[in-house]
Amino acid sequence: MKKSNITGIVLAGGKSSRMGTDKSHLIFNDKTFIEHSIYALKEIATEIIIISNNEKHDDLGYKRIPDYIQDFGPVAGIYTGLANIKTKFAIILSCDIPLIQTKILKKLISIENDEHQVIQFEFKNKNTPLTALYKKSCVTIFKKAIKNKTRRLQTVVKECNPKNIILSEEEAVYIQNINTKEDFKTIK
Repeated sequence: MKKSNITGIVLAGGKSSRMGTDKSHLIFNDKTFIEHSIYALKEIATEIIIISNNEKHDDLGYKRIPDYIQDFGPVAGIYTGLANIKTKFAIILSCDIPLIQTKILKKLISIENDEHQVIQFEFKNKNTPLTALYKKSCVTIFKKAIKNKTRRLQTVVKECNPKNIILSEEEAVYIQNINTKEDFKTIK
């Protein structure tokens, strides 16, 4: 798949309630968490968009779009992102995966096909819809979910006929979410 067909979307609109502070601005290996997500996308995406209501993210130099629907969680964030891309595909990343690497994202791209609208990872029977490749065409499914007040991301993604890529334990480290201070201590 060509780089020109992919937009990188970083979701940075979460409340970070378990961490107690905005996770996107935490520093790990001399970069903020959100910068790690952006860096991993640079090589494979033609454009990068940040979905966030926080104006501090404007300092990163990328297009920032506030959530269309406030306080609706990642379903609204993904909908906002997909509604604003010009490419056929988007790689969606949360901003709390500082160990993310381009090489793991290339696995998502290599599996792309006409049958599935979402390609996501799976590790220990858990899906990772916040580290996944989405077709722009999913936007209608997400719009309908919002209209029906469906907030659970897994429920919406199931409607997109997802394909899962099973990760080994070594690979799963790259997509580990850092949600708490304890999680952060573990990777340090």
